[in-house]
Amino acid sequence: MATLLRGEVRAILQPAGTAQYKGAYCPPGVPFKEVRRGPFDGKADIGVTPDPDGELPRHMTFGNGAVVYEYDGRDAKGRAVYRYAPLLSPSHHSVMDGVAEVYAEHKMKGGQ
Repeated sequence: MATLLRGEVRAILQPAGTAQYKGAYCPPGVPFKEVRRGPFDGKADIGVTPDPDGELPRHMTFGNGAVVYEYDGRDAKGRAVYRYAPLLSPSHHSVMDGVAEVYAEHKMKGGQ
């Protein structure tokens, strides 16, 4: 567990909720549940610094802005919850195309 600096709030990264994934790109042959998954889901050793007004940042980015997580309130433990935002993540389209290739390859090999 990460040590928090003064004023920081613990955060956790979660899969996209309906608000984040509605209308997101999903190639043919890929179950829509795959759209929800972000590359850092479950990461909980993060600290977020509120702005001077006490508000938490609306977005958290990774990979030079390629992956975006969106603030979605607090959980029962008081942690800030950030959900994967495929509509805001520039890398989402290419990642989903890669997922589609894996599904197609699996299907060609006779998988279900």
